[in-house]
Amino acid sequence: MQRVFTLTGYFVKSLFWSLAGLIYLILALVYWNLFFTPGQGTPDIENYILIIGAFGAAVSFLVTLSITARANQAVYFPVVARLPSRVEYLTAVLLSSIIAATLLQLVVAVLALYRGPGLVLGRFLEIPPLWIAMNVLTAVLAMHVSDFVTSGWSRVYLFGALGILLLGQSANGPISDWVVERLGRLSVTINQLGWTAVGRWATRAAGWIDGRETGILHQIFTWLIWPFTAISDAVINGFFSAAQALAPAVILLYATVLFLLAADLFAGKDLEFIE
Repeated sequence: MQRVFTLTGYFVKSLFWSLAGLIYLILALVYWNLFFTPGQGTPDIENYILIIGAFGAAVSFLVTLSITARANQAVYFPVVARLPSRVEYLTAVLLSSIIAATLLQLVVAVLALYRGPGLVLGRFLEIPPLWIAMNVLTAVLAMHVSDFVTSGWSRVYLFGALGILLLGQSANGPISDWVVERLGRLSVTINQLGWTAVGRWATRAAGWIDGRETGILHQIFTWLIWPFTAISDAVINGFFSAAQALAPAVILLYATVLFLLAADLFAGKDLEFIE
């Protein structure tokens, strides 16, 4: 942990003492002035949480790309070679990215309190889990984008799967209908050939996909993106139900799985530094 924290502090300091850090600070000030204009005052608490949360997620992605590019320089090869495990180096990069992005997010959050909404204790305690969970997830996704972690076609597979998930969520009704229709036609064709047992299986599969109400595919896609919709709905409604309160934990679970994948890729790849 001492090695990880030392590297984390070094990467955070090196970012903010560089031109990239100055650009990110200017970006934070521009974002604050654009969405929280001082002359107009800060909007209500719901917009405060969502708008600054969106900034934190976006800047976490960008900051992680910057730090991973820095960590992928050949000057750090002696550090990587002397560490007992490469995962320590990867963990330091992730922690430094989250800390740097969170500091920039806090700059916007503090400035937005000027003529801003009243933060009661209950609403204030809701903010850290929401912002931290989204920052961690986007930081891990950015690591998979970078050449620092990517091994072969790994990012193509990962983001291709995410793209299919988003496409399926936006068009789950037509997709389910198409699959059910094709299985129905297949069942008719198979029954005509005399394979009644296989035909019954195809019919049952169509009924299972169609589901009792909204369809099984719709339920799967809805369950996978549920944490994000639960957070937005709860913030807008002004309260979290018992189930919605678990949404940040589920997002952190997603981030944990992705980080384990990143650690496996990074530990087993041949390092090719950018120089």
